[in-house]
Formats: sequence, structure tokens, C-alpha cells
Amino acid sequence: MPQQTTEAGRTPAAAPPAAGYRRLFSLPGTRAFTTGNLLARLPMGMFSVSAVVMIAGSRGSYALAGAVTATGLGATAVAGPWIARRVDRHGQARVAVPATLVAVLGSLALLLCVRYGAPDWTLFAAYAATAATPNTGGLSRARWAHLLRDDPDALHTANSFEQAADELCFMLGPVLASFLTGTFFPEAGTLAGAALLLTGMLLFTAQRATEPPPLARSKAPSPLRTPGIPPLLACFTATGAVFGSMEVVTIAYADAQGHRAAAGAVLALQAAGSCAAGLVYGAVKPAGLGLTRCLAAMAVLMTLPWLSATLAGSLPVLAGSLLVAGMATAPTMVTAMTLVQGRTPPDRLNEGMSLVVTGLLAGVAGGSALGGWAAEHLSPAAAFLVPAAAACLALLIDSAARGARSLRRTP
Repeated sequence: MPQQTTEAGRTPAAAPPAAGYRRLFSLPGTRAFTTGNLLARLPMGMFSVSAVVMIAGSRGSYALAGAVTATGLGATAVAGPWIARRVDRHGQARVAVPATLVAVLGSLALLLCVRYGAPDWTLFAAYAATAATPNTGGLSRARWAHLLRDDPDALHTANSFEQAADELCFMLGPVLASFLTGTFFPEAGTLAGAALLLTGMLLFTAQRATEPPPLARSKAPSPLRTPGIPPLLACFTATGAVFGSMEVVTIAYADAQGHRAAAGAVLALQAAGSCAAGLVYGAVKPAGLGLTRCLAAMAVLMTLPWLSATLAGSLPVLAGSLLVAGMATAPTMVTAMTLVQGRTPPDRLNEGMSLVVTGLLAGVAGGSALGGWAAEHLSPAAAFLVPAAAACLALLIDSAARGARSLRRTP
């Protein structure tokens, strides 16, 4: 690595918190790789919505559309850690660019199969190829971890920015996809997402000065065998269940209220609350706010949607409660992600963060299924207990892990 990059990573600890983000983006190359990464990350919130609209509109089956996207989710959970290991060994540019090309070709193949009436099985095969999409957020966090390895406070700010960026992309992505597919033609969302992904990844990987150096042979154990990582992954899975169930239950509740079209805007408020909280949390790191307290706050705030749906029965009141509840999400994710970065061997960092995504995806899938079952068999209002219970489960997992560590330290 060039010497200037190493020196640039050492930002003064005495700088005021309000200047934290300015300090980050004054480092050479950080603005360029962040711009590319945001362009490549935005389609992550577009592809599934675009695929559902495209397939359901052409084949007349939401069940088929859901099955195809679920297949892609499962394929991503399998392929993600494998691709991340190759990134750690061979470097981001060498692996991420060809992987992105495979994913883009898969998206285009899906579009053509839908457009020209190919058999249903081809839709599954084409969408499964999109699982080659690199974990763009993980690639960016790995660069920050490399640049700021000597400055934990600045790394905290960078992780907070990345979490806020995640929330922003998953808030804007579905809106952009819905606009494109509804305004132009059903395939417009998929085409735009593929173009953004490829353009953003090429711009991101072109910034070689900030890329972490590859290590051809890692002697470190797998992150799954690294002490402290499995409980964190379990917490991420439970947190993913919060996200997945909240999305399905909110849509069901809005539908029951006769305002299903407003569900996207209501969910966007939750993401907006998380995005704002993430930016504030990065600028001002509260003393003593560890993962346990963040999880406890999330468990408490996730009861607000259930209370508002049960007691008020009003969609605007629910929207306000989701805005407040979302504020617990980003600080929790930032704190947990920082712990993953600290506990994962440096030469397997991308793999460790990819496992986090796998855990989140597994939780989202399970939470969606459980939330849908509760909304159908109980009531949409009562189903808001599912995300609240998932948040409590994450807190219990963390508490059990802390208790186990205390027992091991006791003579």
C-alpha cells in the first residue's frame, strides 16, 4: 500500500465529533470508492421488487415470483461467504468484478426469460446466478477497517455511515424500482439495477489505493470457529427476523386498514429513523453504550408498533411508532458490526462480514414466514408481537453469551 494511505488512516483523536464525517472523507480516495459503492449498493433494494413485478405481471402468479426470489435469497446465503473468501485471498478488484459480471448476466437472463416466455425453471436458474453479487457493503467496510485500523473512534464513525447508507439504499431502492416498473415497462427496474451495479462496482474497484492487500493463504481459523463470533451471528439472525417480520406484518396491517399502497411509505419511515439515528450515533458516540444496551433498547422500542396497532388502530400512529422504533436499529447494527470486525481475523474480514449478511438473510426469511403466519392466523395487530419477540430473542442470546464468557473467566 502507498505510504500516504497508511498515514491518512491515522486521524487525530482530539478532533470534535461534529467533524467526524468531514475527517473521513478528507482521506485520499474515500469519496471515490464511497460513490462507487453507493451506486453498486442501491440495486440491492431494487432487484427483488423488480423481479416480483416483472414475473407476476407476465406469469400472473405471485407464488411463482415469491419462490423465484426466495431461491435467490438461499443461493446468496450459500455463495456469499464463498465469494468473500476469494476476495480475502485474491483482492477485491480481482474477484468482485467477474462476480458482478455473472450477477448482471443473471439479471439480464431473467429479463429475457420472462420477456420471451421461457419455462418456469429457467427463471429459478437465472435468478440464482444473481447470488454472485458481491457484498458491496462488506467490501466498503473492509476498506474503512484497513484505513482506520489505528483509529477506533474514526472506524466507529465509518461503520455508522455505512449502516446509514444501508438503510438509505434499502429505503430508496424499492421506491425507485416501483417508479421505473410502473412508469416505463416491467423490465425497467431490472435493467436500471443491473446498469447501476456494474457501473458502481467498476468505479469502486478502480480505487486501488484504498483496497486492503490480499493474503493468498490464510492460516487463521474460520470466523465460525473464532471465539465470540457465533453468538454475534445468532444475534444478527434474530435481528434479521425483526426486519423480515416487521415488513410483512406492516403490509398486512396496512392492507387490513384499506391502505395497502401506503405500506411502502410507512416502512420507509422506519428506515428513515434508523438512517438518522445511525448518522447521529456516528458523530456522537455515547459513552458506555455497548451491544447489550443497544439490544435492550431495540427490544423495548419494538413493542411500540404492537401497542400503537392494538390500542390506537390507526395507520398514522403506527407510522410514527415505526419511525421511533427504527432509531434503535442502526446503533445496534453498528455496535455489532464493530465487534465482528474486532473479533474476525484481519485476513478473513470479508468472509466474516459476509457471514453476517448470511445470518441476516436467514433471519429475514424466517421472520417473514413467521410474521405472515401470525398475520393470517392471529390478526395483523397481534402479529406485531413477532418482531418484538425476535428483538427480545436477540437480547437473550447476547445475555447468554455474556454469561458463558463470565463463567469461562471464573477460576
